[in-house]
Amino acid sequence: MTQTEYIFTHLIPTGFRSFRDNFRMWRDLITSNYRDYALLEDDDPYEQCYEWFWTSINLDETYPKEFLEHLQQMVDDIDSGKVKTYTLEEVMEELKSGDV
Repeated sequence: MTQTEYIFTHLIPTGFRSFRDNFRMWRDLITSNYRDYALLEDDDPYEQCYEWFWTSINLDETYPKEFLEHLQQMVDDIDSGKVKTYTLEEVMEELKSGDV
């Protein structure tokens, strides 16, 4: 992955998504549209929206270029057969047999 690919396929889209999500939460907060933020019956929807908004401002969902390249290499290794994969059934059989 070149530096240009990294910027245009990861950094810019992630930044725009983060900005959009923060703006949506801010809009919900100032328009009192926070009823969907409460997950539990005891949760206060306003408080949950408020906390999500302020938490999301501090989140950084961008990953380093090296980490993404490592993930791509792992996927390539799996696709090429370099790394052996196991089906869920194989894993469950081994767990049941107790050979783990």
